[in-house]
Amino acid sequence: MVRAGLSRAQVCVAALELADEVGIAHLTMTALARRLGVAIPSLYEHVRGMADLLDVIAARATNELAEILDAALRGRTRHAALEAYAGTLRAWATAHPGRYAATKRPLTDPEGAASQARIVAGCATLLRGYTLEGPVGIDAVRFVHSAVHGFIDIETDGGFRAAQNLDKSWAAALEAIDRALTTWPRPAE
Repeated sequence: MVRAGLSRAQVCVAALELADEVGIAHLTMTALARRLGVAIPSLYEHVRGMADLLDVIAARATNELAEILDAALRGRTRHAALEAYAGTLRAWATAHPGRYAATKRPLTDPEGAASQARIVAGCATLLRGYTLEGPVGIDAVRFVHSAVHGFIDIETDGGFRAAQNLDKSWAAALEAIDRALTTWPRPAE
């Protein structure tokens, strides 16, 4: 049951695909070995164990998300940037629920931490169109992050299964976020 030529990158890609199919909570070394057609000990030539595997796939998924969010924001400001950022995030998360769950893991390795910082910076960039920077911008980033991820988390966890007109609710939520950002409280000067 040995597969010659298996690399760490192939193990990671297979793990990401499996996480999308079964959920990150159900990703195991046994299931991954089965998917790759190798014995479980063979995986340890490429990852140090489950913790290492989760760390590396979290970094890869976060980098993937940062790339698509960067592209979505290019040339857009204000409401168009908000719709592009949030819509791209939602589409990616619903298409890749295991990867999305991986992006929520704390990342300490330099690559993963840099990708997380790029995602936050992208959100901060879209807020510049609303002239929300500095401490006010930090509050607004937290607000947008909480609102958008809250909706997406409930959706990807199946909490809206019985909901009708989910896209209409999403559009209304983005309108409300846009209105909140447009009227965001400013410190007295």
